[in-house]
Amino acid sequence: MTSLPDCFCPVDGTRVPAGSLAWCCPACRGPLDLDFAPTPASLKSLAGRVNSLWRYTECLPLTAPTVSLGEGRTPLVPLRDGISAKLDFLMPTLSFKDRGAVLLAELALRLGARQVLADSSGNAGTAIAAYCARAALPCTVYVPEGTSPKKLEQIGAHGARVRVIDGDREATAVAAREAADEEGVFYASHVYNPYFLAGTKTYVHELWEDLGGRLPDVIVVPVGNGTLLLGAALAVAELHSAGLIDRRPALYAVQAAAVAPLAEAWRAGADDLVGVTPAAPTFAEGIAIPRPPRARQILRAVRDSGGTFLTVTEDQIRHAQTDLASRGLYVESTGVACWAAVREGVLGERSAVVPLCGAGVKTGLAH
Repeated sequence: MTSLPDCFCPVDGTRVPAGSLAWCCPACRGPLDLDFAPTPASLKSLAGRVNSLWRYTECLPLTAPTVSLGEGRTPLVPLRDGISAKLDFLMPTLSFKDRGAVLLAELALRLGARQVLADSSGNAGTAIAAYCARAALPCTVYVPEGTSPKKLEQIGAHGARVRVIDGDREATAVAAREAADEEGVFYASHVYNPYFLAGTKTYVHELWEDLGGRLPDVIVVPVGNGTLLLGAALAVAELHSAGLIDRRPALYAVQAAAVAPLAEAWRAGADDLVGVTPAAPTFAEGIAIPRPPRARQILRAVRDSGGTFLTVTEDQIRHAQTDLASRGLYVESTGVACWAAVREGVLGERSAVVPLCGAGVKTGLAH
């Protein structure tokens, strides 16, 4: 097994040695980043490799996985001129969260964790539960009240213990973090643990490969905690630094208008969250995060890319879901947010890819 990279705090520089079960910065309690600057393989050298996200082994902090379910390499299909969709709802647990969950489960296994703990509004929890089942690791998933019954059923089916927390997504995260410091517990946080971002970045490596060594003008991503966007920014930086792309695409971040703390900060020209965004009901439950811990990083990544923030109403989400279904794509209500944001022509002539992040069977139709 290759040695693991250290982690560090992007705010104050505090380092956390490889092999530690620490899940946050010991000084400021903020999220961690990986001290890892890989060089991607050339397009030609990818031919014949395993047909999963593990084909990008040079860019992953873990190698030779034992818990893989064949995740990654999801199809890219056209929606209309210039805009394609990446079908990440065709992952083993039916959401893009498998990209990061497999790395967290693999890491927990290698660190000898006694118990895995996660918090989620649904999809991350189902992914962590599935990969812990694959790794034969005990798992507990904290979820907020009101989580989709189908997602709860899926988590339990994988053998994980479900703890339903009275309150919203933020209350759930607080409860999980209080339990995360117990001895022998691996906190499989898709927000705090940077190994999750190392998995989500494979989304863009796949785009680059499938588009023949280039990227679209715009990469559109839904943003709650920002794990897909920050992973995309990592991959773009890796490809650009290696000279494998000559320009960086703009990152367009999409939030539900009902819960849009990052879009509000963007409009205010701020580097961090402004004010307090109350939790509110929305069809896009998976991105309804009032206080994302990596807010500063998300805002900076969008700004550095020349991108922007877009918001979508509940009506736009509902119409986008039925529109995609009429095209043969049954996607959950959170997963249609990006298509809702761009389907009416805001991108002009620019090429773009939108992710369809979760399957419609997880939530049903938005009503």
